[in-house]
Amino acid sequence: MKQDKRNRLEKAGWRVGNADELLGLSPEEAEYIDLRIRLGEAVRQLRKKKELTQVELAARMGSSQSRMAKAEAADSSVSLDLLVRYLLALGATRQDLARAIAG
Repeated sequence: MKQDKRNRLEKAGWRVGNADELLGLSPEEAEYIDLRIRLGEAVRQLRKKKELTQVELAARMGSSQSRMAKAEAADSSVSLDLLVRYLLALGATRQDLARAIAG
């Protein structure tokens, strides 16, 4: 958010914060969510790099397209374990995983 907009909102009585504050997340919870998002995005990027559709990757994994969409969106119903397995199925190396985790 631009500083001038933030100043106007605060002057009008609004409190400006972030999602972590709004949801009352601990630093650990915020980092966990960020990790899920990074891994989901890594799945999407690697899938596209391999020129696969969600349907094609799902078929390779014995899963469904909707499950792949949830994985890429970092849906809470998709475990970290499954996100890592999707990355490995796409040919990700340990270095690729480290880069995804590091952001």
